[in-house]
Amino acid sequence: MTIHREGYKSIAIGTLIFGAINFAFFYFFSASLPALCWVVFVATLGLLLFLISFFRIPKRTLTVNDNLVVSPCDGKVVVIEETIDEEYFKGKVLQVSIFMSPANVHVNLNPVAGEVVYSQYHKGKYLVAWNPKSSTENERHSVVYRKGGTEILAKQIAGALAKRIVNYLQVGQKVNQSEEMGFIKFGSRVDLLLPVGTKINVALNQVVQGGVSVIATL
Repeated sequence: MTIHREGYKSIAIGTLIFGAINFAFFYFFSASLPALCWVVFVATLGLLLFLISFFRIPKRTLTVNDNLVVSPCDGKVVVIEETIDEEYFKGKVLQVSIFMSPANVHVNLNPVAGEVVYSQYHKGKYLVAWNPKSSTENERHSVVYRKGGTEILAKQIAGALAKRIVNYLQVGQKVNQSEEMGFIKFGSRVDLLLPVGTKINVALNQVVQGGVSVIATL
């Protein structure tokens, strides 16, 4: 397991806060309230370890297959439905949405290999990620991959806790499947918009792993 570069600053700040809080408690209260000092130490250590775990990148055997769409993130499948995309396709698409809890790995990966033909950030609200309106009203970043004659849109969506979306892709860039697309801090969701009729390989409420689980067959 390694730590994602997006976490370096947050972990450094968290470590400083952890040290400052515990130094103050042990300096002023270790003689009179030793039990309180240890409670604070354990609680703040737990929070620091959780912060570190949020930016973890576990070692995995990634799925790479030109005929498959792999999961762009860890989480749980919360939507599988036909919908109308007004942003790029201007018509019917098949939407698969994956909700990421704060405990999930939050690096986002390319679901397919291909050329990036669209990459657009949108300001927006911070509705809870499972709200259907979050796909179109929340802060989000959309990327469209062109693979042969097929285009697939992956949408990173901020939630009530997620306040920063990072995306590394640019239009014209050639990318590989299961490599990094970006990162979302502190819980959110990713939508995949696929051509209508695409064979879906997951079910509602299924837990998936980024870069490993097969979402669909092209």
